[in-house]
Amino acid sequence: MDSLDEIVLTGLTVFGRHGVYDHERADGQEFTIDLRLRLDLAPAAASDDVVDTVHYGELAEKVAAIVAGEPVDLIETLASRIADAALGDERVHDVTVTVHKPHAPIPLTFADVSVVLTRGRITTGGVA
Repeated sequence: MDSLDEIVLTGLTVFGRHGVYDHERADGQEFTIDLRLRLDLAPAAASDDVVDTVHYGELAEKVAAIVAGEPVDLIETLASRIADAALGDERVHDVTVTVHKPHAPIPLTFADVSVVLTRGRITTGGVA
């Protein structure tokens, strides 16, 4: 791979029912997702064809389905599921996922709570 470029999607806001408390599952809340995908964008730049890159609209729909889907207790688990979906495209070298939970049940004034994780491909013999 000659270079690693980035596709960045920020502020994807989706209603979900994640959390450890019953009321979080019952009432639900909005989660905001940020993604940073690292991959080689030279093929897409050269061809000017969406088939040569990660279609970020389709990826956003997959991520939204995960957030709106099966509830999990921890946003760490949610972030991991989103990372797995992004890495489902073999062109993605690694991904950083941020899951924001701005309405977390914390009895104090705060702006946001988020989990950030980075996942990449497992390499064998130095080749990704």
